[in-house]
Amino acid sequence: MTAPLSGVHVAVLLGGLSSEREVSLVSGRECADALKRLGARVSRVDAGRDLAQVLTKLKPDVCFNALHGEWGEDGCVQGVLETIGVRYTHSGVLASALAMDKAKAKAVLSAAGVAVPGGGLFNRFEAAADHVMAPPYVVKPNAEGSSVGVFLVFEGANRPPQELIAPSWTFGEEVMIEPYIAGKELSVGVMDGKAMTVTDIIPRTGFYDYEAKYADGGSTHVVPAPIPPHAFEKALKLAEMAHAALGCRGVTRSDLRYDDVNDVLVLLEVNTQPGMTPTSLVPEQAALQGVDFDRLVLWITEDAYGGGGAGRVARTGEVPG
Repeated sequence: MTAPLSGVHVAVLLGGLSSEREVSLVSGRECADALKRLGARVSRVDAGRDLAQVLTKLKPDVCFNALHGEWGEDGCVQGVLETIGVRYTHSGVLASALAMDKAKAKAVLSAAGVAVPGGGLFNRFEAAADHVMAPPYVVKPNAEGSSVGVFLVFEGANRPPQELIAPSWTFGEEVMIEPYIAGKELSVGVMDGKAMTVTDIIPRTGFYDYEAKYADGGSTHVVPAPIPPHAFEKALKLAEMAHAALGCRGVTRSDLRYDDVNDVLVLLEVNTQPGMTPTSLVPEQAALQGVDFDRLVLWITEDAYGGGGAGRVARTGEVPG
């Protein structure tokens, strides 16, 4: 029996230049291994500034973009791939850029009727000088993922986080500050425009930070989430609405907060290239739907052959599998 991707040359983009490099290396490794099991000829590409030259020389049939964060997930790499005419997985230039910019994404989502938190953008020096809103609130970079550079400021805090003005701060001059919403951390994967299920994330540290997301045992995932049916259905609906409003393709993951005391549900952000590590949420949700890891990777790869427009450069050739 012929393997589904037999004869297909896939370049897996991994690593990259962002603060999420280490996570991307793991995602890329897992996806590359799956693609090999599916019969593809795999080239692993640590994506640097010479990406266009490397891919022009490799001439892959398709790129599996396993990059996370700045440069790989914000429309920049997508623009490079569009320019050289290589098909690629996940969302296109505009959707990627919008989703990565928290302020612009919130504006688009709010206009589309998706419930989002309040707050706004502030200069990091202004935000460090004094409370710009009454605690509790959350401070986060406007264009980072994986909870990098995120701080919780609780009631009674004497001053804002001074890390915002430390010489080591590399996350831009503006930060997003939002009211802290007590309750549950939820996540919903969306595949081909359809929400999969809802996961309730219980971090070991009390906050779903970088370690809670990626360390072994950093958090407990309860799936499907034990929340009231109306909230469950609303979470699915909000994730689908957000995916569509931003113009996303393929697989995304929406992160939400649910105040189960006051029955308030808001969508925090959309991840256009969700993690594909052993502790990642989307593979776990897909498995619950009967789609194992290899089949998920196969679907994402085949989706990259979906024709022109919305981040897909039309080329001749058959859909693999």
